[in-house]
This record gives sequence, C-alpha cells and structure tokens, in this order.
Amino acid sequence: MDWKIELVAIPVSDVDRAIGFYRDRVGFVLDHDHRVGEGVRFVQLTPPGSACSIVLGEGMTEMAPGSQKGVQIVVPDAAGARSMLLENGVEASEVDLQPWGSFVYFSDPDGNTWSLQQLPDYGVTQS
Repeated sequence: MDWKIELVAIPVSDVDRAIGFYRDRVGFVLDHDHRVGEGVRFVQLTPPGSACSIVLGEGMTEMAPGSQKGVQIVVPDAAGARSMLLENGVEASEVDLQPWGSFVYFSDPDGNTWSLQQLPDYGVTQS
C-alpha cells in the first residue's frame, strides 16, 4: 500500500500576500482559492512538477503564522533555483554543498522556512 503526502499546511498571517509570494515570486501554481464559508478560505498551490501541494488560507491550520519550519523540495539544479528566487526578489542563501546534496534556504514573509535540495549524482562513483 502506497502512502503519499498530498498537502502540507503553511500558516500565514496575510493570505493574499502569501499567494503573491508563492505564486509570483517562488513560481508555485495557484490551483484553488475558494471561500468555503465564514472564516474558511481554502487556497492550494503546487510547486511545478510536484505531486504534493501546500494549503494556506483562513481556518486551515491552528499553527501560528511562520511556525512551519524546514519544508523541503527537491530541485534538479540548486544554483538555478537560487538564481530564479533572487531574480524574483526572494532572499535565498548561498548554495550549501553537502555529500548528500546541494541546498538553498529561504523563508516566506511570515518566516516559514524552506530548503531546496539538489540530490547528488548517485551514478557517479566517489573516491
């Protein structure tokens, strides 16, 4: 039986600002933005090529804005992803080279933190 992560809650203080950040600056696709009822707004965004999305909005989580730390996305090119973030006005760390991959770190306007990981080339033998 497969278990697949489908949706990760990202707690934010300003839904429209968060949509602008994730869609326009980070490049996520806005899948849904629905007001379900009083105090409930469901917003789903998906990173390009991902089977897992994020949800933010009103009434979506009890976590405090900015308290989601360390959500990780795998990218094919950490330096290229960093360049795209910087070009879109997102502060991003330098590329952190580790034996288990190359990493770039950034945060959203509320302080939720993200890491981008470029996996190492496991097809290459190491000496």
